[in-house]
Amino acid sequence: MTAVMIGQNFKYEIEAVLKLFFPIRSFNFIFLRDGEPLPEISGDRIVLSRRIYSGCAELCSYAEIFGESVSLKNMLRVDSPDFEHSCEFSLCELAFDSLSRLTGITPAWGILTGVRPVKLINKLKAAGLGDREIEERLKKKCRVSDEKIKLALETAKTREGTVSALPKNGFSLYVSIPFCPSRCAYCSFVSQTVESFKRLIPEYAEKLCEEISVTAELISGLGLRLDTVYFGGGTPTSLEPQTLDMIMKKIASSFDLSGIREYTVEAGRPDTVTEEKLYTIKQNGGNRVSVNPQTLNPAVLEAIGRKHTVEQFYEAFALAKKAGFSAVNVDLIAGLPRDGLESFKASLDGVIALSPENITVHALSVKRSSDLMHAENFKLGSAEAAEMTAYSSRALFKAGYRPYYLYRQKNQAGNQENVGWEKGGTVGIYNVNMMEDIQTVIAVGAGGSTKTVAGEAKIDRFYNPKYPLEYIKKFDETVIARKKEAAKRLSEIIKEGDGK
Repeated sequence: MTAVMIGQNFKYEIEAVLKLFFPIRSFNFIFLRDGEPLPEISGDRIVLSRRIYSGCAELCSYAEIFGESVSLKNMLRVDSPDFEHSCEFSLCELAFDSLSRLTGITPAWGILTGVRPVKLINKLKAAGLGDREIEERLKKKCRVSDEKIKLALETAKTREGTVSALPKNGFSLYVSIPFCPSRCAYCSFVSQTVESFKRLIPEYAEKLCEEISVTAELISGLGLRLDTVYFGGGTPTSLEPQTLDMIMKKIASSFDLSGIREYTVEAGRPDTVTEEKLYTIKQNGGNRVSVNPQTLNPAVLEAIGRKHTVEQFYEAFALAKKAGFSAVNVDLIAGLPRDGLESFKASLDGVIALSPENITVHALSVKRSSDLMHAENFKLGSAEAAEMTAYSSRALFKAGYRPYYLYRQKNQAGNQENVGWEKGGTVGIYNVNMMEDIQTVIAVGAGGSTKTVAGEAKIDRFYNPKYPLEYIKKFDETVIARKKEAAKRLSEIIKEGDGK
């Protein structure tokens, strides 16, 4: 598809709108000055132009898709507040309305292309708008559906208590365990299968423990308070219990855990969960785990390359509940290959019947490096995935769950979203902090991204090498060097805060 941009260069947001309708399609952008002749174009196209004259900007959209065309136009005064942004927003509206008419698709999130819709609501609330005014703006200006507006507003309300309880100078520790039993068809995370990289695990664990010690030394004396710990990956429970125990004990001996509010370990793959591993996690301070089947349909598990059975999920969940964790999370994915609406409903209803404290529903996101992206006959479902997420919202609200974090991704089935649901006051604090960009996160391990936060406009990131072997080989020259940079930045942030 060709996108012609005349008299403007708002490519980033325009491309995001185009992807709402054609999520896996590539676009050829042509940029022209006002008055330049239009080149010969064959096939589908959209032409978005801005022409400024007599104190006004004429904004036009001409779209030709499937042999049919639509033309739309808007006018904007050049002395309008935030003129450039207003032009960009108006062209996005015109592109959205043009493509919606031609395709018959009306994305439920409208022209909101950002990954964190709740941040927009928080910003509008901070500007003094009430819920009714926010609803009107989202519906009329942004084309968001009533269902998604309710979901976003409820998410914003649920997260308020967690945000208000944020400790001063608090930080989270993220521990990366980039190993899995096998790679799922939809996955693009930098993780290695345990069988292929078993020889690396002992050295990786040793380097990880060293990074934990060095990190604690670097930030000691800064007056920081450890708020949450989160083991992610990969699948942390791919490790043997002795290795898990070693890493968790190193954290306990390096940091003060007396004030932490949450300690989570993802036990994502049911076939990696054992009573001994859960006991190890619990004894070392872990109080939350995730057991994630993604579906309760055996045919779908096979299609996505998951090596566990449905029965193994039930067994793992029962073990986690027996271990006495304060919260157990279960993940499901809407839009998986071979899954249908009735099958997804059965999976969700089956999980709700177990009454876990947290349920997370993800709309399938297909990354370009995943096996699924290149699989024959695979199509990123739209209408059915939307029906699945709509059903999940209705069913979970009815079952007494509340949404507490929400985010969106590129190439997501049906242009839907990922939502974390909780009941009984079991909000996942780490997830909220990550979504809101309100707390520094210090990451250790391969692929870890340390994020220092000093207000929304001042976020710095420091990345560890992605792959376990690269992490090991470049440990001193890269991993430790970047930790020193992050510690220096944290020191600056604290001094800036004290000087206010």
